[in-house]
Amino acid sequence: MDNRKNKNAIILMAHGSRVPGAGEAMEKVACRLSEYGHYDIVETCYMSRLGPHFEETLEKCVKQGAKLVVLIPYFLNLGLHMKLDIPVKMKKESEKYPDVKLIFGKNLGFDELLVEIVKKRIEESLQLCDVREIDLEPRDRYKLPPEELEYVAMSQEEAKRFKAERRNQRKLG
Repeated sequence: MDNRKNKNAIILMAHGSRVPGAGEAMEKVACRLSEYGHYDIVETCYMSRLGPHFEETLEKCVKQGAKLVVLIPYFLNLGLHMKLDIPVKMKKESEKYPDVKLIFGKNLGFDELLVEIVKKRIEESLQLCDVREIDLEPRDRYKLPPEELEYVAMSQEEAKRFKAERRNQRKLG
């Protein structure tokens, strides 16, 4: 084990999925970053589902001697996870490690390199079959835990009513 002090750690964080292997692409990126050699520790974690989660990944980095931890959200858009969920989680965990600098890094967002990747994927996709020819797996193969909600499409009006009902439930509960 490397006993150098003041190690740096990079944590890539994705949303997570109940589909096995859904995080493999991010994990490959983490592996390449580790091979690059500029970072002492490179780990991955997930916001939800199977894990590992941020809390246990941060603890693992600190136990390996990390004094600087940069979390890079593996997200394209600035949704609620980016605006609140992740920084709230990080602030709470930072209290456990006062000697560790914890940085909430930039998400993937827009970059000209992403345009090139999308162009590449378009060219690769032109050779694929029509969607009607795809054999889909049964949805029940990827069951949700009982306490979690499935995404449900709804109109703007339905969404407003749903949000109001949830606010009222929180006030009462």
